[in-house]
Amino acid sequence: MSEHILYEEIDGVAEITLNRPEKRNALTAEMFEALRSCFLRFEEGDARAAILKAGDDKVFSAGADLTAPPDQFWKGVPEFGLRCDKPIIAAISGKAIGAGLTLALMCDFIVMTETAELIYPEAKVGVAKGAITAAVRRGPLRVVMEMMLLGDPISAQRAYETGMANRIVPEGMHVSEARAMARQLAANAPLVLQMLKRMSLDAAGDVAIQTFYDSEMRIAHVLGSEDAANALAAFRAKQKPVFEGR
Repeated sequence: MSEHILYEEIDGVAEITLNRPEKRNALTAEMFEALRSCFLRFEEGDARAAILKAGDDKVFSAGADLTAPPDQFWKGVPEFGLRCDKPIIAAISGKAIGAGLTLALMCDFIVMTETAELIYPEAKVGVAKGAITAAVRRGPLRVVMEMMLLGDPISAQRAYETGMANRIVPEGMHVSEARAMARQLAANAPLVLQMLKRMSLDAAGDVAIQTFYDSEMRIAHVLGSEDAANALAAFRAKQKPVFEGR
C-alpha cells in the first residue's frame, strides 16, 4: 500500500483517501497501483459501500503527475482495469482535474461542494490518453464534449443540473454527506445493489477505450501466466507443453 493512498473500513463502509496534499494529489503510477489494490480489497471484502475522497479539502486531484506520467493508470480505475459491483461514492471538494476527474467520474455517485469544479484540460495541454471518453456514459454528451474539447471548468451547480453529480453540499460537508449515503447503501440488500449496479452498467455499455483496456488486461494475464512461460520453455526444449491453467 502507498503512503499516498489510505484505506480504512468503518461500519461496513470503506474509505479510500488520496493523500498527497503537497502535490495537490497528483497521481503517480504507484498511487494508481495502490488504488487498484484498494478497490479490489473493497470488492473482495466485507464492506458494502466505498467512498473515494481527498485528505485535503482544497483539491480532489490535480490529475496525473506529469513529471512521471503513469502509463498504466487505467489499471487503478474502476470499470477500466477492474470491475467492482459494489457502489462507490466520490466526495469532491476543490478541483477534480484530468485523470483525477476520470477517476471520480467512474465512481457510481458524486457529491460535490458548492465551489468544486470538474476540469479536463488535456485539449489545452496537448497530452491525452482518451480515458475521459468513458464520461459520455456518465453525463450528457454535449456537456461532456464541452468539458473535453473546450477545457473549461464545469461548476458543481452545472454538474448537478446536468446529472453529472448527485449532491451539492456546503463547503466541508462533502465527506459527511458521502458517509450518510454510504451508510444508507450499506443498509440495503447487498446482492440486489450489486446486481442492479452491474445490470445498469451493462445496459449503458462500454466505450471503445474501456474495451481496449479490458483486452490489454486479458492479454497481459495470459502472457504473464505460468502456462505461457512453460509453453515457451517447452518449445525451446522441443517438448510438449503441460498446461495447468495458471
